[in-house]
Amino acid sequence: MKNFYKNKKVLVTGHTGFKGSWLSLYLNLLGSKVYGISLKPKYKNNNFELSKVKKILKKNYIFDLRDKKKFETTFNEIEPDIIFHLAAQPLVGDSYKNPYLTWTSNLLSTLHLCEIIKVYKKKIICVVITSDKCYENLELTRGYKEEDRLGGKDPYSASKGSVELLCKSYYHSFFQYNSNIKFATARAGNVIGGGDWSKDRLIPDVINSIQKNKIVEIRNPKSTRPWQHVLEPLNGYLCLASKLKKNKRLNGESFNFGPGNSKNYNVESIIKFFKKFFPNFNYKVVNENNFHESNLLKLNCEKSKKLLNWKQKMNISDTIDFTAGWYKNYFDKKDNFEFTINQIKKYLRIKK
Repeated sequence: MKNFYKNKKVLVTGHTGFKGSWLSLYLNLLGSKVYGISLKPKYKNNNFELSKVKKILKKNYIFDLRDKKKFETTFNEIEPDIIFHLAAQPLVGDSYKNPYLTWTSNLLSTLHLCEIIKVYKKKIICVVITSDKCYENLELTRGYKEEDRLGGKDPYSASKGSVELLCKSYYHSFFQYNSNIKFATARAGNVIGGGDWSKDRLIPDVINSIQKNKIVEIRNPKSTRPWQHVLEPLNGYLCLASKLKKNKRLNGESFNFGPGNSKNYNVESIIKFFKKFFPNFNYKVVNENNFHESNLLKLNCEKSKKLLNWKQKMNISDTIDFTAGWYKNYFDKKDNFEFTINQIKKYLRIKK
């Protein structure tokens, strides 16, 4: 994969976000020329600034992708070989507070991207990142497959399902007949890892409570999620893009990236794992929940295993160790850039 990405011009949208900042550092380690387009980081504490991502970028663009003209002008200035589209409003809770922003951010940014690459004159590999929440959640224990019905009760989930439909439409109408365009979408489960400070996410809530010496309040302790370290789906996205170029069977397809069905843990289990690293914090269950959350989310990743030879490398112990270790390093006021890079290197040495 390093040979594939070396010296490639790669555009990451949403590069100031949690996953986007990790992906930018990962790509730089593979030798890519990394460009980013995004809004400013939402939170005062954020991985983009703490891990000094800006210093590895060829160019750092800060603007709203709903501005199609500016997006198109910038895209054509960069002339990317590969694009990973992660820019989005990423939180279920915020989608209830501002559904208009959620819908326009998630749908229009992707629509603009599709319009831009439709007329792009150079070869391009494009991977659009959506979410495991794009599926109509029927609380199925077998794990959702890529061909399952899309849907969503909340604005965030519905917008992600709509993005998938948008991408399918553009692929079948335009991209499959254009030999310059290699295109796919990726759906990942719940990610955790160092540098996430988003509100109403489990690990950031724990870290914020530890910082303030407060009791951690958790909702739905028995809710199950496909937890994985952020590097796992990022490795999947990179693997997908690298294989899109030559494997026609992958073009226009969607892929799940998550832990196996036997590796899901509920919220309370994750809290107990984390408590081993930060033994002095306590938690309590609160019944207040102002928005709908599914009790069970599972992904079936057999397609990714079969067609991409991808599978999760880290067990739950590795995942918690990497995540807690990052925050311990932050609390100790040590260099986050070097620590994050070293975690990526350590991840690459883990055998499947």
